Amino acid sequence: MTDLPPARKLLETAPPRCDAVVVLNYDERLLRRKRLQTTSGAGFLVDLPEVTNLDGYWGLELEDGRCVQVQPAAEHVLIITGAGLARFAWHIGNRHTPCQIEAERLVIRADHVLEAMLRQLGATVSTDSAPFTPELGAYGMGRPMGHDHGHSHDHSQGHSHGHQHDHAHSHSHHG
Repeated sequence: MTDLPPARKLLETAPPRCDAVVVLNYDERLLRRKRLQTTSGAGFLVDLPEVTNLDGYWGLELEDGRCVQVQPAAEHVLIITGAGLARFAWHIGNRHTPCQIEAERLVIRADHVLEAMLRQLGATVSTDSAPFTPELGAYGMGRPMGHDHGHSHDHSQGHSHGHQHDHAHSHSHHG
């Protein structure tokens, strides 16, 4: 049973009043239709027209006009520091792994394989429990697919990652 009216509208900026808060981890913030529970225990249905990454929004508006803020939950993350952050970011991105990019550090979800790779590259890696808010994709509201999603990088089978790559290909013909 739902305690509050459904939410079908996304809010890009904070309204004058916040009526409730939901705390969701990175995976939970990608949704289309799901029942959520506020921090005060009230439940409501989110019913959006398409799967949406809530990281790009302040929150949701319920049908009765009340507003619910979406806050990222603390989760197990790796904090990457040290000389060579741009290089570390390249290696993380090359694995299609979501990454929170800050001036002095990178933050990714805890992953022992990536942790070992980054340490081998010379990064200082520590663990923490903190909200994870990675960069939004350059091609809209989609999300990168990490190495743990079971897809192959063998493009000969016509597999698509669901996003575009801007590869340069020469199409000049001689003769």
